[in-house]
Amino acid sequence: MGQLLKVQNFCVSRDGYGAGEAQSLEHPFGHVDPQGLMSWAGATASWPNRTDPGGSRGLDDYFTRDFSHNIGAEIMGRNKFGPQRGPWQDHEWQGWWGDNPPFRTPVFVLTHHERPSFTLNDTTFHFLDASPADALAEAREAAQGRDVRLGGGATTIREFLAADLVDTLHVAVADIEFGSGVRLWESPDELTDRFHLEVVPSPSGVTHHIFWRK
Repeated sequence: MGQLLKVQNFCVSRDGYGAGEAQSLEHPFGHVDPQGLMSWAGATASWPNRTDPGGSRGLDDYFTRDFSHNIGAEIMGRNKFGPQRGPWQDHEWQGWWGDNPPFRTPVFVLTHHERPSFTLNDTTFHFLDASPADALAEAREAAQGRDVRLGGGATTIREFLAADLVDTLHVAVADIEFGSGVRLWESPDELTDRFHLEVVPSPSGVTHHIFWRK
């Protein structure tokens, strides 16, 4: 199938929001608690930040383990990289993740305000003012034959869906409601004109939605 563009382990609320309102440095997900979205992954045996033995196995663990499989680059929107808006006031800001980002591949950040690339450990961040198609072309070249992950947020995923560039999506729907924020969808059925959909509930309480192109 060639190089795929994949959405993996993207978490949304029951009412379709990937993040809340009023994102800030202290609150990367805005007015909502991201723990409610992502606790299923943190509870798995394969969660990379796990410091104690144990953790769940089964379906949740499979998705956590598969997150980095055959991924050669990531594309993300600027809001996933950080809270600043407009021209960069501060080049000292290097993302939410500290000195050891979890990506370990080239990362392409979409922004109307470019800045120089930089490297932290084994992750290099590049800043592109580009269309989804052009950004994907650059990411595919950097991925050297491996797949490209579309990391989010919800607005960026919608833009790539609108451009018909996404090959597969895995969206974990948590059993919580946000009421407002940045929405991925009103209903997953919006995508079933172009994608097959399999819906698999997990004992953790999340429901995994797996989409692949028709």
